Amino acid sequence: MSSTQFDGDIDSFVSYLKSNRGLSANTLKAYRADLTACLHLFELRGVTDLNEITLDDLRSWMAVESRDHARSSMARKTVAVRGFFAWAYEHGVTNTDPAATLMTPSIPSTLPAVLTESQAEQLLDVAEQAVATNQYKDDGGAAAAPGSGKAAGKTADKSADTVNRSEAPARADKRDNARVTAESQRNAAILELLYATGIRVAELVSMDIADIDFSNRTIKVTGKGNKQRVVPFGLPAQRALETWLEQGRPVLARTATDAVKSRAANALFLGARGGRIDQRIARDIVHRAAREAGVPDISPHALRHSAATHMLDGGADLREVQEMLGHSSLKTTQRYTHVSIEQLKNRYGQAFPRA
Repeated sequence: MSSTQFDGDIDSFVSYLKSNRGLSANTLKAYRADLTACLHLFELRGVTDLNEITLDDLRSWMAVESRDHARSSMARKTVAVRGFFAWAYEHGVTNTDPAATLMTPSIPSTLPAVLTESQAEQLLDVAEQAVATNQYKDDGGAAAAPGSGKAAGKTADKSADTVNRSEAPARADKRDNARVTAESQRNAAILELLYATGIRVAELVSMDIADIDFSNRTIKVTGKGNKQRVVPFGLPAQRALETWLEQGRPVLARTATDAVKSRAANALFLGARGGRIDQRIARDIVHRAAREAGVPDISPHALRHSAATHMLDGGADLREVQEMLGHSSLKTTQRYTHVSIEQLKNRYGQAFPRA
């Protein structure tokens, strides 16, 4: 990231947001990058004082940026710049607020992509079947081949060194099978939890074991702005989580170094090397599961959309879904009612010849 002579002002603004707005680390990082890029452009144009920047300059910046960025990205950048200059004016850094009338680009309203209920069920069923298949292999069901008495006699005649050499690959295979089984148990638990609760992938990977309350079948979720909420989950998710915690997690935890193990001691979900799982791996798990299940390719966020839509289809109250998803605005949750209506219209069109 390019540095500018205005980095001190940017740092002060980001610190202000962190203290007063409770924005997530990812949002703060994006705002910092947006402001740095914007002010670096003005610096290249010879600007040495924030007071030199005018509304026309900011519109010129937007024209340059919009060539390479989508409207949604431009909307975020504009919000960051407007917020920065509003803060600068209120705190006496600038004499005016040139961004006060800077218009935010409108974002076209699009309906979120969702799975049908049968597709979601198929996705979870295939993940559950993968656990059963890998457990069978881990138990030796697919690998054990009984030998004849003659072969056993030959083995007895081999030297001890040869026996040890032949046992080493077998032990390695068993460890690999155990790891694959553990990962399939983790993947099934992740899919069940994402669909059962509609939580964000960032919320999923930050969860600790202590955040699960099996007695009430709820999880404590820390969402955007460090806001916490309690979300219920169902019996299938409970079973998947218990299997992962009792059988799979200890296997992956053993692969971690001491340093990694100490950092991930409380983490609910682990990666292949025993550390806390990251968002990229969680997304890959969902995409791969969709391919294996033969359903439309989806992201964890699309699974969240699916959960919300299916809850509304099942008769859930809009306010309840808003609370469950952690939306600050009911307007955001209302998008899912449009999806439900679209699906209803599609089903009507398929069911009624005169529709």
